[in-house]
Amino acid sequence: MSSFEWNKIIASVLTAMIVAMVSGILASKIVQPKLLEQPAYPIGPAETASAPAAAAPAAPKLEPIGPFMAKADAAKGKEIAKVCLQCHTFNKGEPNKIGPNLFDVMEKPIATETGYTFSQALLAHKSEKWDPDKLNEWLANPQSFAKGTKMTFPGLPNEQQRADVIAYLESLK
Repeated sequence: MSSFEWNKIIASVLTAMIVAMVSGILASKIVQPKLLEQPAYPIGPAETASAPAAAAPAAPKLEPIGPFMAKADAAKGKEIAKVCLQCHTFNKGEPNKIGPNLFDVMEKPIATETGYTFSQALLAHKSEKWDPDKLNEWLANPQSFAKGTKMTFPGLPNEQQRADVIAYLESLK
């Protein structure tokens, strides 16, 4: 390659660097962020307050699921439960995924699906059985039902949708 070609390449690179530098200078002059008086997220150990900590707000009381179960539709529940397919399986004999297989889960003891390792939060409920009321609590807010559970699902706020999913789970036998 001739020296003239090298000069063109070097000039192109230098021009690109100058354009980038000038763009950065202009951008910092145009956009001037407002500085915060204090950090939005403090770094370091939390300050200890001399006053006792306020109690956490109580979880809202769930409506009884019975009246909603009277109008529950398992077909609608199956449609709603499609979001669960990322982590769960529903048919007999299917393997566990991130979450356990949910076939015939109704009236079974909690946290007993073979071949699945449950969190300590759910193992604490092992003496209980999945019934419509327990599933209602679980589907409304899994973290509230079993604080520390591995399940990251935020819950279904709509009572009728929960009843539909429970009806679908009841139909899996």
